[in-house]
Amino acid sequence: MPEAKPAAKKAPKGKDAPKGAPKEAPPKEAPPKEAPAEAPKEAPPEDQSPTAEEPTGVFLKKPDSVSVETGKDAVVVAKVNGKELPDKPTIKWFKGKWLELGSKSGARFSFKESHDSTSNVYTVELHIGKVVLGDRGDYRLEVKAKDTRDSCGFNIDVEAPRQDASGQSLESFKRTGEKKSDTAGELDFSGLLKKREVVEEEKKKKKKDDDDLGIPPEIWELLKGAKKSEYEKIAFQYGITDLRGMLKRLKKAKVEVKKSAAFTKKLDPAYQVDRGNKIKLIVEISDPDLPLKWFKNGQEIKPSSKYVFENVGKKRILTINKCTLADDAAYEVAVKDEKCFTELFVKEPPVLIVTPLEDQQVFVGDRVEMAVEVSEEGAQVMWMKDGVELTREDSFKARYRFKKDGKRHILIFSDVVLEDRGRYQVITNGGQCEAELIVEEKQLEVLQDIADLTVKASEQAVFKCEVSDEKVTGKWYKNGVEVRPSKRITISHVGRFHKLVIDDVRPEDEGDYTFVPDGYALSLSAKLNFLEIKVEYVPKQEPPKIHLDCSGKTSENAIVVVAGNKLRLDVSITGEPPPVATWLKGDEVFTTTEGRTRIEKRADCSSFVIESAEREDEGRYTIKVTNPLGEDMASILLQVVDVPDPPEAVRITSVGEDWAILVWEPPTYDGGKPVTGYLVERKKKGSQRWMKLNFEVFTETTYESTKMIEGILYEMRVFAVNAIGVSQPSMYTKPFMPIAPTSEPLHLIVEDVTDTTTTLKWRPPSRIGAGGIDGYLVEYCLEGSEEWVPANTEPVERCGFTVKNLPTGARILFRVVGVNIAGRSEPATLAQPVTIREIAEPPKIRLPRHLRQTYIRKVGEQLNLVVPFQGKPRPQVVWTKGGAPLDTSRVHVRTSDFDTVFFVRQAARSDSGEYELSVQIENMKDTATIRIRVVEKAGPPINVMVKEVWGTNALVEWQAPKDDGNSEITGYFVQKADKKTMEWFNVYERNRHTSCTVSDLIVGNEYYFRVYTENICGLSDSPGVSKNTARILKTAEGGLDEERDGNPRRSQVPDNQLPRSPDAEHPPPLALRRWDLHLPGRQRARRGAG
Repeated sequence: MPEAKPAAKKAPKGKDAPKGAPKEAPPKEAPPKEAPAEAPKEAPPEDQSPTAEEPTGVFLKKPDSVSVETGKDAVVVAKVNGKELPDKPTIKWFKGKWLELGSKSGARFSFKESHDSTSNVYTVELHIGKVVLGDRGDYRLEVKAKDTRDSCGFNIDVEAPRQDASGQSLESFKRTGEKKSDTAGELDFSGLLKKREVVEEEKKKKKKDDDDLGIPPEIWELLKGAKKSEYEKIAFQYGITDLRGMLKRLKKAKVEVKKSAAFTKKLDPAYQVDRGNKIKLIVEISDPDLPLKWFKNGQEIKPSSKYVFENVGKKRILTINKCTLADDAAYEVAVKDEKCFTELFVKEPPVLIVTPLEDQQVFVGDRVEMAVEVSEEGAQVMWMKDGVELTREDSFKARYRFKKDGKRHILIFSDVVLEDRGRYQVITNGGQCEAELIVEEKQLEVLQDIADLTVKASEQAVFKCEVSDEKVTGKWYKNGVEVRPSKRITISHVGRFHKLVIDDVRPEDEGDYTFVPDGYALSLSAKLNFLEIKVEYVPKQEPPKIHLDCSGKTSENAIVVVAGNKLRLDVSITGEPPPVATWLKGDEVFTTTEGRTRIEKRADCSSFVIESAEREDEGRYTIKVTNPLGEDMASILLQVVDVPDPPEAVRITSVGEDWAILVWEPPTYDGGKPVTGYLVERKKKGSQRWMKLNFEVFTETTYESTKMIEGILYEMRVFAVNAIGVSQPSMYTKPFMPIAPTSEPLHLIVEDVTDTTTTLKWRPPSRIGAGGIDGYLVEYCLEGSEEWVPANTEPVERCGFTVKNLPTGARILFRVVGVNIAGRSEPATLAQPVTIREIAEPPKIRLPRHLRQTYIRKVGEQLNLVVPFQGKPRPQVVWTKGGAPLDTSRVHVRTSDFDTVFFVRQAARSDSGEYELSVQIENMKDTATIRIRVVEKAGPPINVMVKEVWGTNALVEWQAPKDDGNSEITGYFVQKADKKTMEWFNVYERNRHTSCTVSDLIVGNEYYFRVYTENICGLSDSPGVSKNTARILKTAEGGLDEERDGNPRRSQVPDNQLPRSPDAEHPPPLALRRWDLHLPGRQRARRGAG
């Protein structure tokens, strides 16, 4: 068992106890005995530690963090409040954030769940056997039930064995006297304290090595030797959640990484293999002569057929054959003092359901076996009943047991009761299945009633009855008092027969006898009549007389016997001399004395015996007795009744979405008793389990079966019932499938009408079902008529159809039906009839808003104009330009019933102009004018001249360009350049006039000017450059010899657009600075001046 971490904090209190013991206690008392006495006093502060948390959410007790030594077992327990959950919870254990421990079930990890129904508390446990260092880390318990979910975390700390530390402590804790008894001498506390100091230093060193992350050194070694791409995989494997802290420490540790002297290639951090397969663990060592050992969970592995060692050069290979869950463990390989570690995960393949459970219908007391076959032998399956798990622990209290037979898992009820009915489910890790168990009370049927008896003194009276169930017991009563067996009275029960035999009948035995079956509200009664014998003197000769023991008072009696039962007609005969008896069946004399039907003769009785009555035995039987004094005759009408024959001509007449109509004919032979009704059963095709559909007999010969699954094949059969019993089953119906026609199509509308056609549209039905839909049929009917004419013989798949060849001017109703394998759906019918006549609509052009003003495009762009229009019948569309037809080599026009498209792939200036669109139907016409302008960049200004220079100012004038680019000129862009540097600077942007005054020029400099034209397409490709220069001369007033703005700006016009300076020695500048273009025009002019 693991020891909880809080327990470790109590150790110092135990140390303090022995120190005070010698001072307060007598020398003979052992000091350790007082330590437990003081420990409880310190317990309350431990319980009130700030780390203790009150359970919240669905947890009554959260799992505690534990500390356990390597090689020992660990158990973690939690309790869940079922009152907070809507259903049975699903429990999952995780290591870290993602690794679910359920995948490792059966190896060292096991799980246990129990439920206390009284308090509705679930107790869950996690068992880890023989923990290893790799089990250290953070864990999480998750509880989920429908929409409710909660989780909590805990920690498992794995420590090295404490043998050295504890051993040293106990060794140091000894008395100073040598060769003396344990009670002699003084305690050596100095040695104990020295050892403690060593242990404390080792603990501090170990704590420093582990750092604050709680990651074992072995895992750090794995991380140090792994690639960066493998960090996340190792963190996931060992449940490391603080990835950022791990990476920070690794970054520091990478500097200290030393190359392994023994290994050139270590084991991967983890391996995974499917159960039953083999796996190879490979390492490479630097020296092939170095000794190497393999370990599993700390135990050295020896070579065997299971573990195969191979040496290939410097590679050392461990092959594990036929991996099982026991091989899911931590492995290490050691070369001298160096080790490398890995962990092997054995994955169990999913268990699939091969043969699922089947529904069963049984009676109380029957033996039931519910079997399921899975894909793997020895697989773990979970049985549930109505959502509650069935366990082997509960099976001892209940009436069921589990059985495994290879891949088959069987749930067995030896004696089923009503409480066992319900829905049973089998769940594996790869699937699940379920079935329903129906348990019914068995109806007891009386096959042979007991009959009244009249017996003489000292004779034997036998009451006998037969019921339908062999297991039914019962009691016999005489005049309401239970009859007990005695020397004269024998009570027996053999199979379905119950007998009460009274030997040596006495007058006090006369009375009413009743048999009452146990557990049934049923009783069978008969009367025993005692016949007294009076001695009379009679003549020696007496005519023959037949004495029939029947209820009839005449010489003709009727006897009814159930087919298959034994019939014995005992006829008493008197007469002196003894008469001779003769039996006749009809008119034929019957003399057989052996066989199924025979005659038995005694001195005073003649018996006619039928062992197993059959239908052929039915008829009139006559017994004739004769002696010399005369004869006597009696007739007996024997009627053999049986169960009826099976119903005939059983068939399915119609099916629906979840129902079917079953029809049959009554049986030819009713068994001699009227047919009282029928029982109906059905099953899925391929199954052997029949389900009864009615428990009370059904008197009609037509039955509607409901609650079936659409798309599943079924078979049905019928039984006939009369007073005797139930017939054999009828022939099965042909397999049938409940499939319903679709619902009616939706939103049936008229899309278009002409003089002879009507176009309809609709939407698919809202319900189609498993039968799908094959298509639609359209029908029409003239107004005033009831005859619907099909418009199409084959179903159409699309939701639209044009009905052709209709009479012009007629008023016609239309309807549409969906068709599938089950037949036609309900029709969708138009609410009003449709008049078959072309709908005349005048032509009208619906010109888009953006085409109502001049449509501008640049040279080289596409011209793509879509102009919708309306009109019926389809109008004639004509495009013209300036009254002339279009040039079809450049312009492409496409016209449909609703719109026309004007398209030019690459626009040119010649495409500008006014276009006219006309839409005409006979004498009705509509026109629209569309103005198109194709523009491009304007040309450069011409005749750029410096007209006047005064002070530090210059007047520059120019003329508008010859080509404005077919667009309005929005302004001019003016720049200046010093003749010495020829670096261009902005002066004005979008100057509206054809002249400007440039101010703030530097005295002594000589300037050129250039001007760009700007329109909607941008600046002209080339500027107009001034033909002369502006020279700023010194004046008496001025002494300006430097710029006002000491930071002149460069031109933003690209190099390839700047013209060459007239002076070849001064090339144009490279570019203007971008930010200069974002300043206001006047500010740019001022900053760029000079």
